Amino acid sequence: MNEPYRSFAEFYPFYLSQHQDLSCRRLHFIGSILVLLLFVAALLFANGWFLLFIPLVGYGFAWVGHFVFEHNRPATFQYPLYSLMGDWVMFAQILTGKLKC
Repeated sequence: MNEPYRSFAEFYPFYLSQHQDLSCRRLHFIGSILVLLLFVAALLFANGWFLLFIPLVGYGFAWVGHFVFEHNRPATFQYPLYSLMGDWVMFAQILTGKLKC
């Protein structure tokens, strides 16, 4: 992770290599679903307080996956934007069956 990635396409294979453990992927997936639910709840109830929990839930589930199951350091510490993009691409690939979860 010393060389900076020049594009997301270049970064994403590295991102997937850091998410090989199915428990880690499942925790990311659950966290992403909860993030979406919090966002919808904020809209439905017109209550911005729900939005405050989005980073806690999203990163909380992901980081447990990395520290407990994957035993690596989350890429978000070094590549925050690409990691966020990777979370949602991985989420979509799990939903469409392109990636096992």
